[in-house]
Amino acid sequence: MRIAVLDDDPILLDLIKGALEHHGHVCHTYQDGASLLKDVRSETFDLLIVDWQLPDMEGPEVVHAVRQLHGLQPPILFITRRQDEGDVIEALSRGADDFMTKPLRMGELVARITALLRRAYPEAMGAHLVFGPYCFDAEQRALSVNGQAVELKNREYELALFMFRNPGRLLSRAHLREVVWGDNTDGPSRSLDTHVSRLRNKLELTPANGYTITAIYGMGYRLDPVSADSSASADGGD
Repeated sequence: MRIAVLDDDPILLDLIKGALEHHGHVCHTYQDGASLLKDVRSETFDLLIVDWQLPDMEGPEVVHAVRQLHGLQPPILFITRRQDEGDVIEALSRGADDFMTKPLRMGELVARITALLRRAYPEAMGAHLVFGPYCFDAEQRALSVNGQAVELKNREYELALFMFRNPGRLLSRAHLREVVWGDNTDGPSRSLDTHVSRLRNKLELTPANGYTITAIYGMGYRLDPVSADSSASADGGD
């Protein structure tokens, strides 16, 4: 998963980053609220970890701004030295999903993050996934459409699986490149566009099959579920 961590302590940031990457996550770190808020306007993250006391604003302000932009996603974990009940209530009322006090225990941190991700993205946790005519077996790395096996190259399969695990969710180009290619550079990549185009054709991602891929200019891609009624209307049905 792609996680952003906001804290003004560079030593703690390195500790959290190391713990998260050890468990297979991609971690981006920030030391001020403005930098994180700038990125969440054009990037997507699966979870945010936010400190309360920051050099330019307070953590609850950051959480409130994120919720104004993106609603209930992504889940947010607050970390702070404050322990008063009133502080916990304020953090949760501003939109945080969980609360941890410093000093952090890395094992507990990872466990809380895993629980938040499991609740927020239940589709991403299963090995056998069925989406209408699309059936994934993550253990065998196999995909069938309407009961027919579809041959996909490694990156095509990874991209398809990740997008189907996040239906209806806008995924930034950088997010997709990091998860599928392990590429954390900022430069443009035509490879992503080529792979998306191939998936449209190979998987017949059309309203008739219940899913389409939408390109969001300047952001990334979204796999959109299409209702039966919408599909019938698109086909000229009554």
